[in-house]
Amino acid sequence: MRRRPLLSGLALPLSALLILPVGGGSAAGDARHWQQWVTGWAASPVAGGEIPSGDCPAGRGSKDRTVRNVVFLSAGGDEVRVRLSNAFGERSIRVGRASVAVQSEGAAAVPATLRPLTFDGRRGVTLPADAEMFSDPVELDARALSTLLVSVYTPQATGPVTNHPLTAQRNFVAGGDTTLDPSGGRFGRASCWMLTSGVDVERSKRFTGTVVVLGDSITDAAATTVNANRRWPDHLARRLNAVEGPSLSVANAGLAGNMLLRERELGSYLGVGAVDRLDRDVIDQSGVRTVILLEGINDIGHDASAAEIIEGYRQIIDRTHARGLDIVGGTLLPFKGSSMWTPRRQQTWSAVNRWIRTSGEFDGVVDFAAATASAEDPLRLAPAYDSGDGLHPDDTGTKAMAAAVDLSLLLPRHRTDA
Repeated sequence: MRRRPLLSGLALPLSALLILPVGGGSAAGDARHWQQWVTGWAASPVAGGEIPSGDCPAGRGSKDRTVRNVVFLSAGGDEVRVRLSNAFGERSIRVGRASVAVQSEGAAAVPATLRPLTFDGRRGVTLPADAEMFSDPVELDARALSTLLVSVYTPQATGPVTNHPLTAQRNFVAGGDTTLDPSGGRFGRASCWMLTSGVDVERSKRFTGTVVVLGDSITDAAATTVNANRRWPDHLARRLNAVEGPSLSVANAGLAGNMLLRERELGSYLGVGAVDRLDRDVIDQSGVRTVILLEGINDIGHDASAAEIIEGYRQIIDRTHARGLDIVGGTLLPFKGSSMWTPRRQQTWSAVNRWIRTSGEFDGVVDFAAATASAEDPLRLAPAYDSGDGLHPDDTGTKAMAAAVDLSLLLPRHRTDA
């Protein structure tokens, strides 16, 4: 793999009022890569709106309510900070109080770990529209592959709130300010992460940087077991945690239904196109070193040509390289037998995967197609990996995807499988 020199960024103070304009590749975002943080957990935000399935209240918003997000850490540390998000808000949102804790079970926290969050020393903060904001750092024994609870209380009506839907994770909502309630007994269920888009952990000798996975539903959560953290980036995090010595965190920038080239007409909850969310969801993640790209199957399903998809890949490759980052291309999984398959789309899929494998424009390739294909018909998912729709892998399939990643693409010193 070609290794490009990393940029040397500017040092920023650790003030919580590091307000990050979204989607623009801000100077603040550049500098954050080289501070003392890596991304322990991330979720790509979308605009608040009605979602056809699930029980996400993001469309109607919140007033005098607390959301409690359940997040799975890929990396651990002794200090964390939380990234609140109003990335798609049309107006500012007042946060009355927020907290972080280690999960006990469900909405309940381990009481001794419950930490109130502050923002430049204050317990409340106003989130401007179209912006994200970090909390002050807080001491917490946050272990890799553990689960945290991030609670955010909004005393006033918010309008539709920035969220991440279809999470394969049960989250929680309660009336009033319950941010410091460890019991969780007052919380009802919600199917989305709201007002929170990331948790950073302190960079250490153990976790030296972040790999960000940019993808669609196959990366996000589709068809994996709820509350089990069996997305393929979760399995990749487990592999990286098994490596001795310095390793990397994993940030999941997958979005169900997402397209590479544009926003889908179906609904805002599917997110803007990958080329348009690259800065916020990938390049501006703390500690990012390498990107894995697995997008394009939904574009094929909407009859984009191979040339159009390849041009989208080239845009992302050029922009990530311009920031001194490596980018690994993932071949698109087999999809024959799914509702979107046609002979013409199969030809597009074949041309796109051929280019990913042979063009040499990526810094490395993960052949997800080969790793998940049926031995009898390589244009189909292996029956053992098929969730039942011919498109999305199940828990076993996502584990096979993670196993297909050559860790030397991410950790050049690591030459044997973990």
